[in-house]
Amino acid sequence: MFTRLVLPLLVSAMFYPSILTCQQTPPPSSSTAPSASAAPSTPAASSAPAAPAASSASSAVHEFPVVFEENIVAGKTRVGTKVQAKLAVATLVNGTVVPRNAVFSGEVLASVGKTKADSSQLAIRFDSAQWSTITAKTRLYVTTWIYPRVSQAGPDLQYGPQQSETRTWNGMGEYPSSDPTYRPFPKSTDDKDSPPETTASATSGHRVRMPDIESQIDKDGVISLVDTHSNIKLDKVTMYVISSADSGATPKK
Repeated sequence: MFTRLVLPLLVSAMFYPSILTCQQTPPPSSSTAPSASAAPSTPAASSAPAAPAASSASSAVHEFPVVFEENIVAGKTRVGTKVQAKLAVATLVNGTVVPRNAVFSGEVLASVGKTKADSSQLAIRFDSAQWSTITAKTRLYVTTWIYPRVSQAGPDLQYGPQQSETRTWNGMGEYPSSDPTYRPFPKSTDDKDSPPETTASATSGHRVRMPDIESQIDKDGVISLVDTHSNIKLDKVTMYVISSADSGATPKK
């Protein structure tokens, strides 16, 4: 009972310094309410970045690496469109673990396509986060930071039928492939302990800024992304950082 009463207050203070409403959905009678101290398992360090460390101060800036559930294109995705993103890595905030796959919900505040005269602009604010039986109010924006995809070596699974060694068809097989990634099916004499190598995509553990994109902040604290070269596009694969602040953001004119 004590945990059910105190936990909503802790989550509210965690996300926003002012007094906010934080609702907790009553759990089914057949189960026990989840413990606030139970931290979910986090992804392996090789496939996802480490969760950002959080300051004990409630006013500290917290970052959340998320993956969008839909593609967003400046100028095409309309202002007011509701968007959702899932937390990619369990994140510790003021002693409370926000688990992986927690859902952040928000909307598009600004969406301007690139033209000859105008820069592309995109602003998205996330107003709530939900996991388990907890719903917390937030005020987070998409920043210029991402965790990019990188290539890693791994077993080559691009096998195919055995092909002719000649460049002309001799009636005994197919034309040999010119694809450098092509490999025939392994033979029984192949060394099973030494599979051929190929490259695979994984998420870097170090964040970087999106190329050619800057951030601006207005008098109300709204963070906007600005690109003077091309249209801003956010996909469903890249891991983006949402936060209440963006280092390097310039005042919006």
